[in-house]
Amino acid sequence: MLSVAQALDLIFDLVTPLEAEEVALDEAAGRVLLHAAEARRDQPPFPASAMDGYALRHRDAVVGARLKVVGEAAAGHRFSGRIGAGECARIFTGAPVPAGADCVVVQENVLRDGKTIVIESAPEQGYRAGLYIRPAGTDFKAGDRLDAPRRLSANDLALLAAMNVPRVQVARRPVVALLATGDELVMPGETPGPDQIIASNSFGLKALAQAAGARVRILPIARDNVASLETVFDLARDADLIVTVGGASVGDHDLVGEVAAGLGLDRAFYKIAMRPGKPLMAGKLAGSVLIGLPGNPVSSIVCGHIFMLPAIRALQGLPPGPAPRARARLANDLPENGAREHYMRARVEAGVITAFERQDSALLSVLSQANALLVRPVADPARKAGEMVEYVPI
Repeated sequence: MLSVAQALDLIFDLVTPLEAEEVALDEAAGRVLLHAAEARRDQPPFPASAMDGYALRHRDAVVGARLKVVGEAAAGHRFSGRIGAGECARIFTGAPVPAGADCVVVQENVLRDGKTIVIESAPEQGYRAGLYIRPAGTDFKAGDRLDAPRRLSANDLALLAAMNVPRVQVARRPVVALLATGDELVMPGETPGPDQIIASNSFGLKALAQAAGARVRILPIARDNVASLETVFDLARDADLIVTVGGASVGDHDLVGEVAAGLGLDRAFYKIAMRPGKPLMAGKLAGSVLIGLPGNPVSSIVCGHIFMLPAIRALQGLPPGPAPRARARLANDLPENGAREHYMRARVEAGVITAFERQDSALLSVLSQANALLVRPVADPARKAGEMVEYVPI
């Protein structure tokens, strides 16, 4: 059996990053920027006041000095005159600093009387050139770049808007088709027969994939026969990534691999040294990447985090890599691990991680309480409470 890392590498070999498309900035949240964006102007584009107060020459800023108010500068409305000796202009935060002024005295330090002010106090370091003034280009200058690839956050969008970039080049959203299999499954809201259960995996996987930037379709449930599987596979033919759920094992009714092979699947691997998630396969089917997940609910969602999400990120042009990990201190002792890398459902609070006692791969109630997958490497020795371990945040 392949290791998790080897399986991931083979999946990345199957992935070809998607083409770019141009979108308006207000449609770019969560999209992956493929080409660096350049600022079209300096920010601020002029020396700007950082405070409400009075703009003047720093050499005139002396406690007890009386100065004449010759104008006013507000955000969006500059004072077009020039500040000379013994003069000042009322100024507000964000306003352009008038010519001749090189200092701002905050309004709390001034007593105003009609058209004059008296400076009553000074900051601890005194008044100096540049005090309370943001020089032009302090934030960024024309030609500065927002690097790519990167998933665009709210902070990035605010920066791009300030850079006067109205449209950006982003990766096309991957189309993901979710194909659940099994005679035992019915959709939520339907009335199951005495031997049936509710199909749950596709809904968790859809939420994961959508949060990673994909467009997701849940296909009709494929029944455990060749004709049904072929029909549903045909519905997935335009997807960038086909994710099957269940039917990938070796039982008499596990037909996904066989049917996919008949449709031309070039299989990269089958079975990995992972718990939960041993019966996992991947390959290329008519231009689509195919990942076959186990049918057990927890196995399916865990493998979604470990394999599906990295594939979706790579499709969008982000650097290929495993699910991000963090470290926490163990709350409880753990026995030695076996021959498969184990992803234990766990909860992290205040830097301490607690593995749940029940790790059965069918227990969605335990997974719902988890916010981490505690990673036990192959043949990891017994661990004591207080040791540092790695986990995947979920």
